[in-house]
Amino acid sequence: MIQFKKPDVEHFFRTLGIQQFKISPDETQCIFSTNISGKYNLWAMNLPQMFPYPLTFIDQSCQDICYDKQGRFIIATFDHDGDENAQLYALQTVGGELKPIRIQKGKQHLQPLLSDDGSKLYYTSNKDNETFLNTYLYDLMSGKETVLHEGKKAATYLADKSPDGLSITFIEHFSNTNVRAFVKKDGEDIYLTPQEGVDHTISDMVYTSENEIYFTTDFESDFSYLARFDLQTKQFTKIKAIEGEEFTTIKKVKDRNLLYLVNKKGVVDRLYQFDLHSEELSLVHIPVSVIDQIEVVESGNVYILGRTATKTFNIYKKEEAGQEWIKLTNYGVPGVSDQQMVEPEVLRYPSFDGLEIEALFFKAREEVSNGHVILWPHGGPQAAERQSFRALFQFLTYYGFSILTPNFRGSTGYGLSFKKMVEKNWGDGPRHDNIEGLKFLFKNKLANRDKVFLMGGSFGGYMSLLLHGRHPEYFKAVVDIFGPSNLFTFINSVPEHWKPIMDQWVGNPEKDKQMLIDYSPDTYLETMTKPMLIIQGANDPRVVKAESDQIVESLRNKGREVEYIVFDDEGHGFSKKENEIKTYRAILNFFNKYL
Repeated sequence: MIQFKKPDVEHFFRTLGIQQFKISPDETQCIFSTNISGKYNLWAMNLPQMFPYPLTFIDQSCQDICYDKQGRFIIATFDHDGDENAQLYALQTVGGELKPIRIQKGKQHLQPLLSDDGSKLYYTSNKDNETFLNTYLYDLMSGKETVLHEGKKAATYLADKSPDGLSITFIEHFSNTNVRAFVKKDGEDIYLTPQEGVDHTISDMVYTSENEIYFTTDFESDFSYLARFDLQTKQFTKIKAIEGEEFTTIKKVKDRNLLYLVNKKGVVDRLYQFDLHSEELSLVHIPVSVIDQIEVVESGNVYILGRTATKTFNIYKKEEAGQEWIKLTNYGVPGVSDQQMVEPEVLRYPSFDGLEIEALFFKAREEVSNGHVILWPHGGPQAAERQSFRALFQFLTYYGFSILTPNFRGSTGYGLSFKKMVEKNWGDGPRHDNIEGLKFLFKNKLANRDKVFLMGGSFGGYMSLLLHGRHPEYFKAVVDIFGPSNLFTFINSVPEHWKPIMDQWVGNPEKDKQMLIDYSPDTYLETMTKPMLIIQGANDPRVVKAESDQIVESLRNKGREVEYIVFDDEGHGFSKKENEIKTYRAILNFFNKYL
């Protein structure tokens, strides 16, 4: 019989990604950003056909796609090699010339929104206001541009406009746990929730009429819920809540009294349909564990981009009156069956102070297990590890490694008070939550004390460095992917519109000096004795290259074993397949060296 080789790194990382998608107003086309060619470009499908064709050849990540309602063109934003400085371009729906619309090197252009007749473009940018951002209205016919709103108190983003364009909604981001929203109408800023008071967030909103807005908020609650605001009476009303679930995304079916709501419940998402008249909420079956994007079109049909732990990004469609989901894309892992991948077990364990922590445990199949566990602290930190496909996890379990991913304090999906627990507490509570996760594995004979590796990216990279310095006895070797190494230099180097939130999020360099010293990984260089692999994107605007440079230099000066990989054409993540494959092949080789 013919014998085939065991799948390599490349099989797993040739898995295709989808950054986002949009459906045309007449529902005849789906445009999506994908890396079919190895680099991200816009591709399209002429629905109901499902064969994709390329629209752009720019080889860059797309942050936003906005259709002209007449279907004549789209507006899209692209950055350059991960620098996150999105520029605005126009493109015909059949592809062709990528026409620059609003371009300014080194600046960001966000949230493009077209007027109903396609003649005016709304967007937010930091080009004239680096700290708090401005929102602009650009006339595509005359070329005239006006400032609609100037951010003054916090980074302020365009959210939506009313059906007749008589008012506009904005989000004010004071911190990740203090996000407010207001409506600008007739020169007045009208807040949807009281402007002063305890921290709370608003995550999404939609106009259901010219004077009625539905939105999701955790105002005076630990978990977010559905609320309504009446612009005429200026009355706020709490509408619907579900215990233990966070309402996040909201979409309206045009000319129908229906909303679709995406809810977070720990490591999974749920989709609900809400009747505006009866106020009844009904659960909608979905073919995924996590919904990355949802679009509802005028016909009432619903489209989602989603994943499970073993199924990659795909776009699905559900007819308004139907129950079944049609898979519009067919992405998977080349050469690897579903049976060869690992469904994670959901674990719950008490931390050092009794706080319950939820975690995912990807246990390598017995026939391939090498007995080693990788601790993966997630990024964010106000994010979460969820039941969504990561090629890295499935690849490593396929090669015999088990993986523990704790949703330590500060993670999302567990309420506002849980999310706030990481603020000015980067190096204490979350650190112990991760260590307690390992102890739980040891106690339940799911891991061996002397067979543990450590790896994380972004905040997870920071936590990997800190755990290495504070608890080196637990780990055989450590991988840091673009993690901050010194909190003082990190605070000074983040993007300008991040800086107002740093005091609450991380700490103040003067008032909290000793705390930041205690929480900075490079305070513990003496105990960072285990072999390390450090990976960095040169264009990273969030965790700049100097953060990795300085820890590499310091450790090498002490004679420590440190491998260092820098990608000149990447930012805070990987947008190019060849770089991703090189990275994860290096990680496998690194871990195998110390089995």
